[in-house]
Amino acid sequence: MERRLTAVLAADVVGYSRLMGADEAGTLDALSKLRSEFIDGKIAEHQGRLVKLTGDGLLLEFPSVVNAVRCAAEIQCGMRDRNANVPPEKRIEFRIGVNLGDVIVQDEDIFGDGVNVAARLESIAKPGGITISGSVRELVGNRLDLVFDDMGEQKLKNIEQPVRVYSLSQEESTIANTAPNRDQRPSIAVLPFSNMSGDPEQEYFSDGITEDIITDLSKVSGLWVAARNTVFTYKGKLATVEQIARELGVAYILEGSVRKAGARVRVTGQLTSTKDGGNLWADRFDRDLTDIFAIQDEITHAIVAQLKVKLLPQEAESIGQDPTDNVEAYTYYLRGRDFLHRRSKHYCRIARQMFAKAVALDPNYARAYAGMADCDSFLYLNYRVDVPIDALLATTEKALSLDNTLPEAHASRGHALAAARRYPEANAEFEKAIALDPNLFEAYYGYARASFAEGQLEQAARLFERASQLRRDDYQSVCLLIHIYRSLGRLADCKDAARRGIELAEKELSSHPDDPRPAHLGAGALFELGEMERAREWISRALAIDPDDPLTLYNVACGLTKLRDYDQAFALLERAIAGGGPELVNWAKYDSDLDGLRNDARYPALLARVNELFPDTK
Repeated sequence: MERRLTAVLAADVVGYSRLMGADEAGTLDALSKLRSEFIDGKIAEHQGRLVKLTGDGLLLEFPSVVNAVRCAAEIQCGMRDRNANVPPEKRIEFRIGVNLGDVIVQDEDIFGDGVNVAARLESIAKPGGITISGSVRELVGNRLDLVFDDMGEQKLKNIEQPVRVYSLSQEESTIANTAPNRDQRPSIAVLPFSNMSGDPEQEYFSDGITEDIITDLSKVSGLWVAARNTVFTYKGKLATVEQIARELGVAYILEGSVRKAGARVRVTGQLTSTKDGGNLWADRFDRDLTDIFAIQDEITHAIVAQLKVKLLPQEAESIGQDPTDNVEAYTYYLRGRDFLHRRSKHYCRIARQMFAKAVALDPNYARAYAGMADCDSFLYLNYRVDVPIDALLATTEKALSLDNTLPEAHASRGHALAAARRYPEANAEFEKAIALDPNLFEAYYGYARASFAEGQLEQAARLFERASQLRRDDYQSVCLLIHIYRSLGRLADCKDAARRGIELAEKELSSHPDDPRPAHLGAGALFELGEMERAREWISRALAIDPDDPLTLYNVACGLTKLRDYDQAFALLERAIAGGGPELVNWAKYDSDLDGLRNDARYPALLARVNELFPDTK
């Protein structure tokens, strides 16, 4: 029996029965969106773990009481902002209790007095309030800018000894100060620029401009800039300046819009102080599309000037270095990156064409070479496309020769080295990419897949978790975590990943109905939750979209294994392996979805076929 000391957070929805009675479907939908859009991010941000959902609440554990209390404070603060314009009878409010205590661990669940006290503390909290035990109050000390009222010793239901209880004083606490930013430099969040082109397909362009402005501002040592993954959680959502300031702890917000029409572009920008809501700067740029880099530079320098930040000579030089002097090449690159993020064979081939056009227009475009290499690595590893490894490595070498400080180039080199099964070298390149850009999704995602291929499941889980935090809309990292968690025995995390994976995959499938990948990965998540009929529907949809895709065949075979349709599962695996690449084989070695086949007499023959096709994967 495992026991440990841990910080436990118990939360409960106020008036849950009333809300369900009034609108059951609407309440469940609102709670699901609240978790995916807000609460899950806060839990991950403060290194918490969801132990279980309890119908009308949730149970969490944290590595420290400071993390637990900070997370609780930010959740309650964010809920007040979200409820500001919601009728009282429809508001979702939480009571939260935090305790430090000894717990018993069993199958990823936790039990014992540490949990019981947290639950009782939650029950005496006010709606929207937080109560904590005396042990938590003592350890938090003055580490957080929060004020607690002493409620004295309380006799809690079914708890033998009285517990000293404190409640958070919301009026006197500066909860915004618990947000991630503790830096003394001027702090800014660049919100996703709105696409005003009237064409959703132009979204890649406005997103690209936003990311490039974030990158340029991040080069200024005198500024603290909210990361891309953080600000993009606000994309398409209504949020006030005050709410964003509270949640991110930033002093300034940059908003803008992009309208691209033919050879012309209009970019607007507005800098707002979150202290008083005043506009510090605003401008509109109506230019030829070829001036897009000059516009980005002007916006960056305007922000630096308004915030009175000293720009060091090397920083000014770095900001002034445009990735390419060819705007058409830049546009192709952004389109290619958008397609590549979908990570299916069809879109990857389109992305490869986009990157190749960018290189043709500008042979010195390092990012585009890195993009080409990423496509080739994906196609080789998953579809055995005839891409010579030497040629693949040469493409990454070209990108690095053009810009050795480009994190995307190091990540691409890591992908290529992993394809060549040179894992120690690949890992070193991924580490370099992360050192250059700690928020680079591609580095974590590629590193995670390479770690899984080596059988390093714990490391793969950590890296996929980080990747899913960096791109909150990425269903793939979350769905792939399901299998890893199950193999590691982390069953509660497995179920939670399945729930999140279904929601994200459904959104992707709605946006791109011609892509089988969200359908077959989402089906795996549905199987995990026991939604067999719905999973069958998703399997049928994936096969209807692309009945010959090896990744589709493989994941459908995993689903059929769960249904104990072993004959059909083996038939599809044979086809998947015949058309798939070495990474699919590596994945099959550690995939717990296939455990039902491993004792079948046909399994050794399947392995022999694998070893015949891929002798290097033995």
